[in-house]
Amino acid sequence: MAFNFRKNLSLITTIAVIVIAGVGGYYLINLKQGPYPASSFISITYKWGVGDTLANSYNSATSQYQYLDNMDKLIKRSVKLHANNVIFIHSKANELDIWSLPDVIANKNEDLKSKKVLRYEIVFNYEKRTKKIIFMTDYDENIAVADRADQLQKMIKQTIDEVEDRYSK
Repeated sequence: MAFNFRKNLSLITTIAVIVIAGVGGYYLINLKQGPYPASSFISITYKWGVGDTLANSYNSATSQYQYLDNMDKLIKRSVKLHANNVIFIHSKANELDIWSLPDVIANKNEDLKSKKVLRYEIVFNYEKRTKKIIFMTDYDENIAVADRADQLQKMIKQTIDEVEDRYSK
């Protein structure tokens, strides 16, 4: 009996590794999908600026993109995200686990309308739920949360800028 066990140990180990890898892979894939599929994604609203009014904004539902240029001149454009851009934003947002981010990412007792601190407001609209995140760039209480929020806003900004560059020429 001990001889058979030793003889089959590599077979048993191989089967165990395959089962563990399969189960682990299944759960990793499902965790990255997030609670809502890309097909239920409706739109994203992205605003940034300082103070009371956020002059810079993008709304994927209306394709309206406006921002202040280097000379504080308001530029208005129509920038339409395509399906691949929407799927990319949705998958990156799920990868960064936006549903576990707090709604307000700011230091305690901070004025959200501060004229000194850059503020981002990001709203993800799905068929059954909306997630709004307010991110103050001077947030320093939880570095991991600040890093995820910063990655999220940079990814959205980069995607919008790439689409604008590609279709404005």
